[in-house]
Amino acid sequence: MKIDNTLSKSMEIILRIFGIWPNSSYILLRRLFWTIAILMEQFLEYQWVVKHFHSSEPFEVMKTLSEGLTYTIMFIKVFIFWIKKRTFVRILTMMAIDWKNRNVDEVSMISTTYNANLSRRFNNGTVILYALTVIISSNVSSVFISDRNDEQASNTSTRLLIMNMDLPFDLNRTLIYGLILIIQFIHLMLCANINGLLNILLINLILHVGGQIDILRKWLMDMFPKEGNLCEESSLSPSIVEKIIKKHRQIITFSEHIEELYTNIAMVLFVSDTLIICCLGYILVVSIGTPDAVKIITGTILFYMVSILESFIYCFTGDYLTNKTNSIGDAAYNSYWYKGNSRENRFILFLIMRSQKQLTLTIGKIMDLSMQRFSSIIKASASYISVLIAMY
Repeated sequence: MKIDNTLSKSMEIILRIFGIWPNSSYILLRRLFWTIAILMEQFLEYQWVVKHFHSSEPFEVMKTLSEGLTYTIMFIKVFIFWIKKRTFVRILTMMAIDWKNRNVDEVSMISTTYNANLSRRFNNGTVILYALTVIISSNVSSVFISDRNDEQASNTSTRLLIMNMDLPFDLNRTLIYGLILIIQFIHLMLCANINGLLNILLINLILHVGGQIDILRKWLMDMFPKEGNLCEESSLSPSIVEKIIKKHRQIITFSEHIEELYTNIAMVLFVSDTLIICCLGYILVVSIGTPDAVKIITGTILFYMVSILESFIYCFTGDYLTNKTNSIGDAAYNSYWYKGNSRENRFILFLIMRSQKQLTLTIGKIMDLSMQRFSSIIKASASYISVLIAMY
């Protein structure tokens, strides 16, 4: 399947590593490996939270809990892509066909190419952003500083790890300790990137839909001649009508596939991101005025911003898709439909009526994703932060 021109190479590589990309080699072994690795990481991380809930600093507990929730959601995303493999293949196939047919006219070429280039920029920017988030927000810098300044550690608890875990190993042995740090860092980088790229993949898909809608709108506006006698009825070619109907149907089908792929992910995110933003916001608020305020805020702020960005991406794409759908009916109405005969006008009427059924992204098919939903997530998180401050 050749779609290198619509999705970046970095996206394909990460999806292949996690056994999501179609026709990857040893795909079942990849999925088994990541299932075991992520479940082990989750168990050890949550075990640390339970064991140190009262003995460690609240900042550290909240941060570790937020990281654990983030990677739980990441695994749920990956698992949904595994079980929705056929839907994902249909999406990629439709994107490949649209890219192949982009030479049908100048508008198709410009729109498809522009959105593909924009998608690649988002993909590459996400890889950089999440890599910086891992390095700044995790214990990477603290681990190496501590290991250099405190080489006389006498027990396991004095040796920092990149991810807080209770491991059944003697970390006083330098070889084992170094190996654990390398494994944790690679695991953290890969998981962070797949988490971010699955979010950006949604933007890529929505941009593709938006580009196809722009092409359809242009066809509708140019369907009737702009010059000539207004009283003289024009006759539409059946091939033009067929092309427009087929394009509209493809847009609807493509949007339904995106909805099927992401609706359950959005439902999980709607709950989890509220809790994650709440925990990280609590750390930022409570850390103000403490001796380590600068260190805590620096290590948390980027993680906090990325969590908010994740919620914003889902809500914005839902809003964007809805607005783009409305523009189809507007384009049909603003065309020179009054130059056509009654039969052609009925076609325009049916198209407008069909476009009034909005294409949306939903949260578990319960409620639509929109910017109002994003504001409700932020408001709920702020309310929970005030409750936590009152409790502690």
